[in-house]
Amino acid sequence: MENRIGEIIESSTSEIAAQCYDLYELPPFGSLVKTKGKTGNMYGIVYNAATASIEPGRRPIARGKDESSEEAIYQSSPQLVKLFRSEFKALIVGYRENDKIYQLLPPQPAHLHNFVFQCLPDEVKEFSQSFSFLSLLINSQLSISSTELITAVLRNMSRLQDDKRSFLVAAGKELSNLFCGQYQQLKLVLERLQI
Repeated sequence: MENRIGEIIESSTSEIAAQCYDLYELPPFGSLVKTKGKTGNMYGIVYNAATASIEPGRRPIARGKDESSEEAIYQSSPQLVKLFRSEFKALIVGYRENDKIYQLLPPQPAHLHNFVFQCLPDEVKEFSQSFSFLSLLINSQLSISSTELITAVLRNMSRLQDDKRSFLVAAGKELSNLFCGQYQQLKLVLERLQI
């Protein structure tokens, strides 16, 4: 059964921003998510997540001085759930068209208010049969380190593979080609993957 986690509130051909339906129910960093595109599913890698006030510029204040737990804060102030929102951003790394997955940017962005789903294990395994998406991660101009994101993505994907070690070795070989001349970045990723 598909796990709907939110809906798109910003969209471009290279990324989406989505708001979660439930506070703090964010997909993990480096996980694969999907939404519907004009021709089929579009796939993205979660690269940032945040929970903040629904009013820009208005920061939450500390409320737990006299409470025994975090849950007690929300029980004594139930309105807080309506005053905050959890959002995440995902870099688009592919799309499906005519039952084929293309690991490149789609021809058009997803629509606003499209639902976003956490990909099921079988979908992740199918998507990860190729490593072409890694070049999109390496060449992206994100506010976070591409090596951190690549490490998280490959670790998440490797957990779902029948042969985790073979998957990581194949990924390492692809990265050695993509990081040609960037030995330190390659070494950092490989050490974190423990290949």
